[in-house]
Amino acid sequence: MYDFRPAPGTPKPPLYSDLLSAADALTRDESDAVANMANVAALLWEFLADVNWTGFYRASDNEPEELVLGPFMGRPACIRIPFAQGVCGAAAKTGKTQLVADVHAFPGHIACDGDTQSELVVPVIRDGRVIAVIDLDSPSKARFDEEDAAGIEALAAMLAGRI
Repeated sequence: MYDFRPAPGTPKPPLYSDLLSAADALTRDESDAVANMANVAALLWEFLADVNWTGFYRASDNEPEELVLGPFMGRPACIRIPFAQGVCGAAAKTGKTQLVADVHAFPGHIACDGDTQSELVVPVIRDGRVIAVIDLDSPSKARFDEEDAAGIEALAAMLAGRI
């Protein structure tokens, strides 16, 4: 049995260091991308406070410039998102992290869960191409900051060869 939960109140730098170590331990020797995304979605759910959705959208194998729902924790979600639509699509289209303090102020926001107030979406890039995005949602405005973005960007870089 795995128990990677951090101690309550762990500051962000050691929290993200521990998250990266746990994700590395779970994905290092596993070649199945879905298994790795599922375990990481669960880790994110356990590690991060004040979130209502943690998971992945994958670049579609069949439709160019479209994301398809991957493993996640939270309420049921939108299944397909075109690149450049919503926060996830913007991250996929630009290849840049999207740190959104108020999703209702984001042009074209897709409301999969009406409780979501803020969002952090980080692209996973392999060989110069976005292969997935890591999506974190919170019911609180301005939940995520630059430390969160840096922590998830490090996770995305580590996962690029494992999903």
